[in-house]
Amino acid sequence: MEQLISHPIIFLAVSFALMTLAGWIGFAVLRRKTPLDDDVRDDFGVIQSATLTLLALVIGFSLSMAVGRYDQRKTYEEEEANAIGTEYLRADLLPAADAATLRALLPKYLEQRIRFYQERDPEQLAEVDAATTKLENALWTAVKTSAVAQPNPVTALAVAGMNDVINTQGYTQAAWRNRVPKGEWSLMILIGLLCNLLIGYGSRSRTMKMRILWVIPATISISFMLIADIDSPRSGTIRVVPQNLISVAQSMTSP
Repeated sequence: MEQLISHPIIFLAVSFALMTLAGWIGFAVLRRKTPLDDDVRDDFGVIQSATLTLLALVIGFSLSMAVGRYDQRKTYEEEEANAIGTEYLRADLLPAADAATLRALLPKYLEQRIRFYQERDPEQLAEVDAATTKLENALWTAVKTSAVAQPNPVTALAVAGMNDVINTQGYTQAAWRNRVPKGEWSLMILIGLLCNLLIGYGSRSRTMKMRILWVIPATISISFMLIADIDSPRSGTIRVVPQNLISVAQSMTSP
């Protein structure tokens, strides 16, 4: 399911087909085998409305979860850019040799962090992760050497700044792995199928059948696609743009 959700357009087509099929089964199979009597239609309408309300609540809750995760990814991108920019300035607090090393490594590290946000290919992402880890080790070695040689509050600021750089990178990685749970998706899809089944079963005419086959499944499927798109950091069209990291990179290269 995770692979399907990670491709929102395909997920839209699949969910639309499933919702349409459920509506058709309710209309063409259940309605003909066990037609609704007029004396139970009012009670059936209550059940149908309650099920649709539950679906709306679950969709709204899932959308809120996806948006919250998207905002979290944006927040960590901003924090990561601030940490890198601050550490670049704090490099002046270190001895000249270590400061030069730090100023040479941070732009390369920043380039890898920008690539992390932009790459979609898994192999390229693996290379980015490996290069990031290597650069983090080199950056930490540079500040650790100065801290051991000159243990004072001034060098401690540079060490604390590097600690923030590494921590925010870890927070970003965790935020990108934080997705809407699979159980939530399963529940939402199941309720959507049941809703279309009930609507098809309760329809009275062929005109209503056409509305079932197009309008309601399309509405539900588009809602699913929107949630999946926001919840897919790399595959969706709604993605976090590393504008703060790019801005820091430009400030490092400007005279």
